Amino acid sequence: MTRAFNEDDTLALTRRLADAAWTAIRPHFRCGVETENKKVGTAGYDPVTLADKAAEDAIRTILKQERPEDGIDGEEYGAHEGPSGWQWLIDPIDGTRAFLAGLPVWTTLIALVDPDGHPVIGMIDQPVLGERYVGAPSGAFLETAGGREALKVSDCQDLREAIIATTDPFIMTPAEQGAWTHLRHTARITRYGLDAYGYARLAGGTIDLVCETGLQAHDVAALIPVVRGAGGVARDWRGNEAKLGSQIACAASEAVFEQALISLRRSAI
Repeated sequence: MTRAFNEDDTLALTRRLADAAWTAIRPHFRCGVETENKKVGTAGYDPVTLADKAAEDAIRTILKQERPEDGIDGEEYGAHEGPSGWQWLIDPIDGTRAFLAGLPVWTTLIALVDPDGHPVIGMIDQPVLGERYVGAPSGAFLETAGGREALKVSDCQDLREAIIATTDPFIMTPAEQGAWTHLRHTARITRYGLDAYGYARLAGGTIDLVCETGLQAHDVAALIPVVRGAGGVARDWRGNEAKLGSQIACAASEAVFEQALISLRRSAI
């Protein structure tokens, strides 16, 4: 039997998880932390640091104590299911490359997914900037030292006026790059290298469209409640409701999404 969901209690716990992650990460940011390549023996470079592992350890320790019946799926230590049916999806440092470059656009992603596989709580935490983007059934909020304010997407209705973002177009397939190139030539401004922080700023009203591919469940789950709670659209490249992985497109309005979809659906998987 699944337990009842309490938003206030769950958000309080999620904040504690983010705080614990930052405590583990802080000593390593801009300090030349030791780095490993998760793709040793294969082509490519996928960095992981002591900070990634320490942060996920810190989160898991709290969850095992306070939500022992919940499942956990984290980027560094894999997944296990729990009898409650609820699952926590964790990316302790989303944007490890940005972290290694000393750029404050990496984030800690924490999400709670219900037994039906729907993200209910999402948090995009950027502790260096002191910004915590929270999505929940009651809405989406930016929490800072100065207080809490509601998040609201921009009122952009035209892709030609939009600010758009993707983290790295070079990880896209040739077909996906073709779709992105069309969007880039249509939009007013294009930015790169933001990882999940791009979705946070979409919810904050300063970016109008984010499109990405090759994502895992822990990359996506926290984004959806934040974007939707702020009034945005979160779908896949076919126009269906966003899945926990692979291709995702988030937009400030239905109009911008539908204009982008003309290009995106050509390379949807």
